[in-house]
Amino acid sequence: MEDSGIWPQGVDRDDQGSLRMHGRPVRSLLDRFGSPLYVLDTDDLRSRAARFVTAATRAFPTTTTHVSYAGKAFLSKEVVRLVLDAGMSVDTCTMGEMRIALAAGAPGRRLVLHGNNKSDEEITLAVREGFSKIVIDETSEPARIAAIARSEGRRARVMLRVTCGIHAGGHEYISTAHEDQKFGVPLLAPGTDASALDMLSHIVPASPAAANARVGETAARDERCSASSPPLPSPASSPAAPRPRALRHDVRYPFDLHAVDVSSSDRELAQAMQAVADGPALAVLQEIARHGDDLELVGIHSHIGSQIHDASAFIEAARRMMLLRKTFYATDAITLPEVDLGGGFSVAYTPDEDSMDVDVELDRLATAIREANTAWGMPQPIISFEPGRWIVAPAGMTLYRVGVIKTVPLPAGTLDGRGRPLDARVYVSVDGGMSDNIRPALYGADYTAMLANRTGSSWTMTCRVVGMHCESGDILVHECQLPCDIRRGDILAIPVTGAYGRTMASNYNQALFPAVVGVGDDDAHVMLRRQTMEDLLGYDLG
Repeated sequence: MEDSGIWPQGVDRDDQGSLRMHGRPVRSLLDRFGSPLYVLDTDDLRSRAARFVTAATRAFPTTTTHVSYAGKAFLSKEVVRLVLDAGMSVDTCTMGEMRIALAAGAPGRRLVLHGNNKSDEEITLAVREGFSKIVIDETSEPARIAAIARSEGRRARVMLRVTCGIHAGGHEYISTAHEDQKFGVPLLAPGTDASALDMLSHIVPASPAAANARVGETAARDERCSASSPPLPSPASSPAAPRPRALRHDVRYPFDLHAVDVSSSDRELAQAMQAVADGPALAVLQEIARHGDDLELVGIHSHIGSQIHDASAFIEAARRMMLLRKTFYATDAITLPEVDLGGGFSVAYTPDEDSMDVDVELDRLATAIREANTAWGMPQPIISFEPGRWIVAPAGMTLYRVGVIKTVPLPAGTLDGRGRPLDARVYVSVDGGMSDNIRPALYGADYTAMLANRTGSSWTMTCRVVGMHCESGDILVHECQLPCDIRRGDILAIPVTGAYGRTMASNYNQALFPAVVGVGDDDAHVMLRRQTMEDLLGYDLG
């Protein structure tokens, strides 16, 4: 199969050029289940889920790893069971997602609740079902969750979401760790000079004394320590007594600083810890700890964006999270057990794009985390991830029937996507559109398309695949090459639609939701049924 990296595992072509999924021609799927149609390769989804779990386990062999499937990508009861069987938990963020996961048989200990505006009902259900984590997103939530947990006679497991200041991913709307957005609690206080964190790019092992120091020491304290401390005796073996030096930190047994001065790297570490100690995130961690009878603080969480191609941004974010963990230990003597680094692992949507190699990049991330904690004298934490798109997007494709084909002349000087002159554009309309895939209109996301029911002419033309809706922006594929003999009634397949297709679908122009069909080696079956006109009219009580 050409461009196999963007098509589900079970896709190939027969001798007549028809696309097949696990041996079933796509025409037979449309004839049986209707058009448009979301098709999900359930074997591929299962395989990708297991592969990610294995990659995380191999990258972090000395720690526990937790992997939760981000249900927002696409959720159904069958998907829940597939990812649970692969060793994952399920990340939810609404009552609907919670109820689907529970209805599928997921135990509370395998579920996570996110959300920047959780309702009391959602929190109550999570507490009652014993969710493994409720991710706190703002400063008033600890008290709210504690009160609900107390009323339920339970202790809620909670984690704090931190906006660590690392920007990553594609479109602004899917980059989620910069400060000016709705998620999480900032790592640093407003106006803080973030250059104090530059030392994270060149972590060196701290001396034992600095690794156990309490942040917040000042020059005045140094002077007081120097004035009140008697000179330290010289070691018997030393030929000359060393000059007494002021203690730079409140040092715990058995370390002291009488033999060496404070190194520049230790000083940089203390300054970075001070910046974090003065920040909102640490204050909320302390607030959670004060509710210890009702809240079990299990860790901290970061999600920096989506469509991230390598581990570099994850490494920057992880170092900041490890610094917060180190600082919380220094200020409150609490070691956070777990650090969740979220999701955002990229997939390729077109043949020209890359997807993240999770085996390679998780190894890089693991090395950076081990180095930071070893340098700072901290135990390695449990590491958690929340992939969604990486698991399900490449396992899905959407099938459409072609309708109107229109050639539109273009002004002189117009270029195509590869910089070549383009005097006309061919608009290929299909029987779906932005109601079943909003991402191109919302984010400018790129996809490609393929003639799926026959081989077609070897001569191709530059086409734009568009939907049936009353919007000029109703574009599914901005530009792709399709056979010159494409005609009404042909079938087009658009790959990599397993994530954020059906889950973001709408009834715009009163279009009906397509069915989602799961296809594997064993069978083809409806996972989510097609919406009917009776369903649509049944909502209208006027």
